Amino acid sequence: MAVPHHHHNEHDHDHGDPSDPGGDEKRANPAVAIQRQPHPRQHEHRPGSAAAFRWSIVLNSALSGLQLVIGFGFGSLALVGDAVHNLGDVAGLLLGWGAERLSGRPANHRFTYGYGRSTQLASLVNAVLILMASAVVVVEGLQRLRHPVEVLSTPVAWAAAAGIVVNLLSARLFGSDHSHDLNRRAAVVHLLTDAAVSAAVLVSALLVQATGWVQLDAITAVGVGLAVAWSGWNLLQEALIVAMDAVPAGIAMEEVEQALVSLPGVAAVHHLHVWGLSTSQNALTAHVVREPGSIDDMDLLHQAKMRLAKLGIAHSTIQLEPLNRCPPTS
Repeated sequence: MAVPHHHHNEHDHDHGDPSDPGGDEKRANPAVAIQRQPHPRQHEHRPGSAAAFRWSIVLNSALSGLQLVIGFGFGSLALVGDAVHNLGDVAGLLLGWGAERLSGRPANHRFTYGYGRSTQLASLVNAVLILMASAVVVVEGLQRLRHPVEVLSTPVAWAAAAGIVVNLLSARLFGSDHSHDLNRRAAVVHLLTDAAVSAAVLVSALLVQATGWVQLDAITAVGVGLAVAWSGWNLLQEALIVAMDAVPAGIAMEEVEQALVSLPGVAAVHHLHVWGLSTSQNALTAHVVREPGSIDDMDLLHQAKMRLAKLGIAHSTIQLEPLNRCPPTS
């Protein structure tokens, strides 16, 4: 017996059809109801996400322009590097916002899982942008070490301080619970990294003002570039893992298998697969071998889906098999 997979946007469609002889059972059985419901975390903070992306883009665009003007005008490569990374943030935020909007579109006959993958692609592109920006800053910093340029520290320090405030405020707009969504987490990583970068530029500017050692600005720029590259590399690895349909972070396969095997009447589980439909939605397929007559099939499915939902898996397709069928190992 195969239970079809349903997308999060389909739960509104099960209002019953008078011509459907099984309509009453579908409406009454909780196993059917739960598989049509999204996991509560899938749309958490969605109403505020658009505003968070929008205001972050506006604030970081203005900040980038200010830092570029002051950086070039007063000779601070470290501040220019911070501005370049901020511009990467703006591009990344635009991609993330677009991907999140696209992921909310309903599935269709061609994209039967919907557009959730767009958030994964946005995270991947964001990571590449971070690495590209860091490479530019490191190369320019190394060149500046060979040819020092006088730096006027006061305006640079004020611009760096503005960067700290803007980036921390932008990160706060996304709320404190973004760890379950790689797309939004990528945006927050951008912003928090920039806040740290701005803090380094601020300290550098104050030290240059106190000591007159202008090479410190270039050294800071190189350090900033390397720190940004490290965050970009980690994000790239994580995005690639998700793109390769690996088990999402936070999902333990041992717990998933145990949750199914420990169900009443279940003898074995095989062909168990878990992957991410998007950066915030997880899916599962499994073959469950059960003892005939031990429990009603729909009750078994209801319990299975309840347990899976608690583990962060809201989309599941479960194939029930009788005990006398010898399952292949997989």
